[in-house]
Amino acid sequence: MKKRIITGMLIAGAALCVAARDLVILHTNDTHSLILPDGDGKGGVLQRKAIIDSVKSANKDVLLIDAGDKVQGTLYFKFFKGDVEYPLQNMLGVDISILGNHEFDNGLEALAEKERMLKSDRLSANYDFSGTPADGLFKPYAIKNIAGKKIGFIGINIDPESIISQANYEGMGFKNVIDTANETAAFLKDKKKCDLIVAVTHIGYTKGNDKTTDPELARASKDIDIIIGGHSHTLIDPKDPDKYPSIVDNAEERPVLIVQTGKSGKYIGQIRVDLDKLKTLTPADYEYSLIEVTDRFPENKLDPNIKKFLQPFTDSLENVTRDVIGEAAHDFRNDSRTGAFPNWTADFGSWYGNLVLDSLRQNNPNIPHLDFSIMNVGGIRNPIPKGAVNTGHILSTFPFSNHFVIMRISGKDIIETMKVAASKGGEAVSSEMKVVCDSDRNVEHVLLNLKEIDPEQTYTVATIDYVAWGNDDMRSMANGEWIYSSENELCEPIIRYVKELSRLGLPMMADPNPRFVYK
Repeated sequence: MKKRIITGMLIAGAALCVAARDLVILHTNDTHSLILPDGDGKGGVLQRKAIIDSVKSANKDVLLIDAGDKVQGTLYFKFFKGDVEYPLQNMLGVDISILGNHEFDNGLEALAEKERMLKSDRLSANYDFSGTPADGLFKPYAIKNIAGKKIGFIGINIDPESIISQANYEGMGFKNVIDTANETAAFLKDKKKCDLIVAVTHIGYTKGNDKTTDPELARASKDIDIIIGGHSHTLIDPKDPDKYPSIVDNAEERPVLIVQTGKSGKYIGQIRVDLDKLKTLTPADYEYSLIEVTDRFPENKLDPNIKKFLQPFTDSLENVTRDVIGEAAHDFRNDSRTGAFPNWTADFGSWYGNLVLDSLRQNNPNIPHLDFSIMNVGGIRNPIPKGAVNTGHILSTFPFSNHFVIMRISGKDIIETMKVAASKGGEAVSSEMKVVCDSDRNVEHVLLNLKEIDPEQTYTVATIDYVAWGNDDMRSMANGEWIYSSENELCEPIIRYVKELSRLGLPMMADPNPRFVYK
């Protein structure tokens, strides 16, 4: 959209020209602690800051919005628990922020402590923190007055059930996404007389479970103009509107603009709105684009204050990244729900589960043998490139404070779990397991060593506590009985596994063949 010029009256022989007033909204989501550019030179907080500064220098009215999950995914959060990401939000100049599910990873008390650092408006209309450590920290909406226009922002968060570990949000209330968003939007429009209403959400664009998505919210809304989303890591590219449409009609057949920038801060979204024509323009007329974040900037364009702030944190991580513990025979990619990396992770679970049970059996010969392992694909946060593998690779790839669990569970509950996993496109299961599905992702066979799982039989399964509690939508796993839980975080036995492979002269290798078979 080019700058619009309005020609006015001639005064003293000169034409008076008034430039149209644009609001530029920059937005990010799911940056997940990617502080430095990745191996391909994409992302990085210094690079994002250079883009933000450039846009601000060229435009008068700029707002920076973050749609949650600013933490979790690299060593910076694993070791420093938010002491890097939260100050950086202030240094980037974030104006409005909401919570992602990973802001809860260290519990409500830690969340409240870190969120207090932020200078931005902290929004959540549908989480009730009354009586919790986060009481009073969040408000349902914010109104920004820009060029005589009132821009209303609403914070909308995901239903935490089966997504966030229950202990990490104990005491927090949840209100329905669609009802809350519509009520708040109507209030902003009718009572507060807002000219533009933006819902900042962390509920996801794509449908992976029974929870509300951004397109569903858009279709059920009446007063929301723009949805700035997160959670599903969806790159909504205006150049490819058929893949993930950015325009969805609302309940009254008016367009709603939906935007999201993928993950890891590799793109910044930019929405440009002509404030002078808000009454005649619709969201379909707004200019929406993606700005790729790369390492193209010269040194003098990188913020010296951020560089100085980051240096001690980066220096302290060097020992971890120098500690080589093994070798990867091939690239381990984390962009698929089935295949090499999920298989390797689940096969590790079988190895370690058998090791644990063999040890327990020395004191109790009645301890059962392991049948298989199921791990969650969502717990694999980073790829591991071919070549030397260091401790840092494992810690950043498996960053969560999960613990290894062995449980007894019925075949019926295993089948129900596999149905959920199949509906998502697969899960990390060990080599003993095969799940055969039709083209619509309906499960036809659940096979253990090529024999059908017996719904009436009880099986011994290795997993992690997050899954054993029934999270990641695998609710039936919560019906099992735990017989072992490790005190150490999952990353520790995985490091032990890689070291044991190295001792035996074996690299990390994985079976690439999917264990969820779709016909």
